[in-house]
Amino acid sequence: MSTVDIRSEIHRIVSSMSPLDDLEQDHIHFVLDWIESGSEIFRIEKPATPDTHLVSYFVIANQEMDQIMLVDHKKAELWLPPGGHVEPDEDPKETVRREAEEELGIEAKFLVDEPLLLTVTKTVGNVAKHTDVSLWYLLKGDPSHALNYDRSEFNQICWFGIDEIPFGKSDPHMKRFIDKMLRLST
Repeated sequence: MSTVDIRSEIHRIVSSMSPLDDLEQDHIHFVLDWIESGSEIFRIEKPATPDTHLVSYFVIANQEMDQIMLVDHKKAELWLPPGGHVEPDEDPKETVRREAEEELGIEAKFLVDEPLLLTVTKTVGNVAKHTDVSLWYLLKGDPSHALNYDRSEFNQICWFGIDEIPFGKSDPHMKRFIDKMLRLST
């Protein structure tokens, strides 16, 4: 896909999202303005150029959506969903597929085709400070299957019950994602 086509596709994805709350509505407006401005939206140079760029997260949930898998991320020093930077001209859903294979050795099985949440977050931890514009996808997984995760990126991986998620040591939007995910199951 060309740069123009993928920018249009990302704009379409973001503009079609139903916001959870006022914060997500603000993030959607920010991201649409950012895309329309012509600014570079992909990370083109490591570690953080440009300082605002696109990321795809994926939360893996069991079929009942009462457990999720998080990774103990070495650089961020947080329990996070796996994911990664969207490569130039890459569809964010392809990023999920690529990162699921690279980081966990699995095929991405989407519970929902489009991203469930959009967030704009300043990074923390042992990384070059920048802003991640994150599209959060929801994948299906099985807690009984062992995963061959990338030990160079993660200290460990763990399945958490919904009431056991370490929100204080996770992405600041994790609780909001869970709230939105749980709305799907009702």
